[in-house]
Amino acid sequence: MPRCALKIEYNGAPFSGWQRQKGLPTVQLAVEEALRKLQPDFDGIQAAGRTDTGVHATGQVAHCDMDKVWDPFRLMEALNYHLKPDPVAIVDVAAVTDDFHARFSARERRYLFRLISRRAPLVHDKGLVWQVKHPLDADAMQRGADYLLGQHDFTTFRSVGCQAQSPVKTLDELSIEQVDYPHGCEFRFHVRARSFLHNQVRSFVGTLERVGAGAWEPEDVRVALEACDRTACGPVSPPQGLYLAHVHYPELPFGA
Repeated sequence: MPRCALKIEYNGAPFSGWQRQKGLPTVQLAVEEALRKLQPDFDGIQAAGRTDTGVHATGQVAHCDMDKVWDPFRLMEALNYHLKPDPVAIVDVAAVTDDFHARFSARERRYLFRLISRRAPLVHDKGLVWQVKHPLDADAMQRGADYLLGQHDFTTFRSVGCQAQSPVKTLDELSIEQVDYPHGCEFRFHVRARSFLHNQVRSFVGTLERVGAGAWEPEDVRVALEACDRTACGPVSPPQGLYLAHVHYPELPFGA
């Protein structure tokens, strides 16, 4: 059966996460229902990663097996037609070999978290970022983030319900970019690793926000990490600022 890779964007606000759940609206269900408009006996899709309730994506990748060869552009157009009015878009489609797997072939995942410091309520980015009303120190947050780089036991920064076999992961990047924002300031957390634990990125950001606000010292992040104890973690940030931004493969299915 011809296999296709789909690059997917979505606004996670109206969904109970990516993964199909009985009786709940999910992104996976929306895409699969669109595929069944084209192929009634369609089985299911596999994605590069599961995102939680309220989390967005600009670069989710999934693969599907079709019963006939589709022109990639025509398949993209057909799926987007059937996805309306859900806030989900197929932004690219590529034919891939049978051994391509959206999850198991992935070598790196990149997340973006958007945090805005501003007193006035947000209008245009409401629901798409985490807003705090107090100022934040980007340099202090970066010093705290640097303790998290490399291979560690990240028990402190994963949810108690995480199903990963091991808490040991290698974090390749956690960089904080400060950019201008109307009447405030935006902080963009760029996070990169081969794989992540459940709630790991949101735990990082929530903890580092406390550093930026002056409630924690940067060195407190090292202490929390070395504790290997979930209770040592700072607050977990809300989901609406988090985006699955990119999934990297040895051979990029979309050519970019």
